[in-house]
Amino acid sequence: MNNTLFVLLDGAEDDPNPLLGGKKPIEVARMPFLRSRATYHHKTTGRAYTHLFLNEFFTGHSPESPRAAIEALGLGLDMDSNRTAYRLSPAEIRENMIIWSYNTDDFRDALEKNVMDNLGILEPYSPDINFFLNGRAVLTMECDEIPDLPGPPVNAPFVEVPGDLGKLVMRVADIMNGITDYPWGCGRLGRIYPGFRSLRGMTAISDSPTSLGVCASLGHKIELIKDLDARFPVAAEALKHGNVFLHIDEVDEYSHQKDPFKKIRVLEHTDDLMKEYFSDAERIVYFADHGTSCVTGEHIITNVPVWTTFESEFRDGELIPLNRVIQGLLG
Repeated sequence: MNNTLFVLLDGAEDDPNPLLGGKKPIEVARMPFLRSRATYHHKTTGRAYTHLFLNEFFTGHSPESPRAAIEALGLGLDMDSNRTAYRLSPAEIRENMIIWSYNTDDFRDALEKNVMDNLGILEPYSPDINFFLNGRAVLTMECDEIPDLPGPPVNAPFVEVPGDLGKLVMRVADIMNGITDYPWGCGRLGRIYPGFRSLRGMTAISDSPTSLGVCASLGHKIELIKDLDARFPVAAEALKHGNVFLHIDEVDEYSHQKDPFKKIRVLEHTDDLMKEYFSDAERIVYFADHGTSCVTGEHIITNVPVWTTFESEFRDGELIPLNRVIQGLLG
């Protein structure tokens, strides 16, 4: 089988962690399948966010669409020419700061309910909304307002959201003692560059509308599967018919929670699942898009690994320009 499995270990790079004796989680994690199979080690240049990395990785070009518009495609929301998309992320407005929230178990359901209960504020704009993970959502509506607002993961000074969307944001914050869904990455779809020909017919499998939106924009089949374990049998079946992109978003999520032990466990569990479902796969590419620090909870823009189970035109240890990775690996 000549089909290639691309495995994104989102945010796998990290800072040395004092809780791990100065090592990084990926250095501590027991991953015998990866380490025995992915014997060709390269690097490429990371990007600040997943959509920036994947657009260039899959097309050779930086995206010309904002994150919310890309994610709207991944969630199947209407993005015709008169609609604007807004990414909503849980945050607490406190002491004139936006404090981004990643541990939302205690209030996620209430947050989603309060957003929906007050969505009538936006009724004149025909709003459509889809929640996808831990209180995060994408909202689209017929509106020309495209505010430039700070985004996660770095906490930032509070910026008032204009218009009726701002009224919704603050109404929810008033009800929930400062907790709300704050918009960022706002905008409309821009130019979409074609993907590399060698990736035609690829299937993308993830719980993240970010990566699925990138792949949907390129015409690839997408599967939104929230449960990590459930992604693997779907990916194994899809690999019989073409290339597959498998996204392990949980690696990044636990990093934002600043929990190196969860990060280690999900890396190890991923390795167990890879052995179970892909022991006979000949062509596997493991890669990361950026680092995410379990010390600070923030993204790290650094060189990131590209490990493969097969030989390519690249020298072992070579730093590959991001826009050349796919062509150099697949030809």
